[in-house]
Amino acid sequence: MGGAKVIAVSLAGLILTLSGSVALSSGTGASAGCGTSIDRTLADSVPAVAGYSGDQLANAADIMNAATASGLDAQAQTLGVMTAMGESSLLNLDHGDTAGPDSRGLFQQRESWGTLADRMDPTAAARLFFQRLPAIPDWQTMTPTSAASRVQINADPDYYTPFFAPATTVVTALTSSAGGGACTISADAVALAQQLVAAADAGQLRGLVPDHIKEIRWIAGGQSVPDCGIDTRILQVIVLAVNQFHQVGVSDINRKCTGQLLGAGEHSSHWINGGGAAVDFYSLGGLPLTGADGQSLRLIGLLDPVLPAGARIGQLQCRQTAGRTLELQHVTQFDDSCNHLHLDVAYAAEPVIVG
Repeated sequence: MGGAKVIAVSLAGLILTLSGSVALSSGTGASAGCGTSIDRTLADSVPAVAGYSGDQLANAADIMNAATASGLDAQAQTLGVMTAMGESSLLNLDHGDTAGPDSRGLFQQRESWGTLADRMDPTAAARLFFQRLPAIPDWQTMTPTSAASRVQINADPDYYTPFFAPATTVVTALTSSAGGGACTISADAVALAQQLVAAADAGQLRGLVPDHIKEIRWIAGGQSVPDCGIDTRILQVIVLAVNQFHQVGVSDINRKCTGQLLGAGEHSSHWINGGGAAVDFYSLGGLPLTGADGQSLRLIGLLDPVLPAGARIGQLQCRQTAGRTLELQHVTQFDDSCNHLHLDVAYAAEPVIVG
């Protein structure tokens, strides 16, 4: 990203700034990542985000909520918002064009898609889109514009490309405004680990080599393996990530358990005090991470309001290079390699704040 373009968004007295300096903070809504909805009325008090405002942002919130209600994740939310940007500029149009005179609504859906009432209702129209998206084989691994073009039957597979970046910005803004405080998750390590084991068995949580998922399995089974424990707050962070993105890749948790002397070695948050006070995510929603990408920013926006003071996030220089300087409430930042997103609670004394 070139010169820092700053867009300030005021939400219930808290500031969210995107596309340059990014201040991620909680608002009054509930987190879509926890299966609840984003309050579309927040758009009434939000100035432009990536050039979209007012009813456009409210319509984006409806699209995101429809994705969540359909059991889909943040990747699908971005695809839906991107598609509506390309079709209608996030406006609920009551007319079509010369190519499709019967096209209507946010997605410019034609008569074959459904009734006029459904096509003109933002939530119902989004549901129609999300009914078709999962039917596209391997849509999660396709380029965003290719997946959207397959759903919309658009002859130009690159048509939606210019709308992906602003869609990511809008989804990040609305997700961050919702915050993470409304998420209700367990504070019991065994229950959390059992939930994550179920996700791993379903293919939603994956590891690399060495595979740190075994550490979670031991906790789920009630085993206490020396130097292989995991801080309960890290288990909560991973649960929140799975709830938000549905597909999560974890490369490191307790390095003392696996004997990995990488980076900071025995001074690493993955190692000190018995290890397990840190987690490295290498992918979210099936997409690789740099710490400065849209998925990383979305997770940071979800977590910053609920993490205790003293928690840390890596990849500072990666975001600075990309022109995305975060202003966080609770979390401090440090430099780290740009092939994952690091988070630790090794220097934090308080628990995660969850409902």
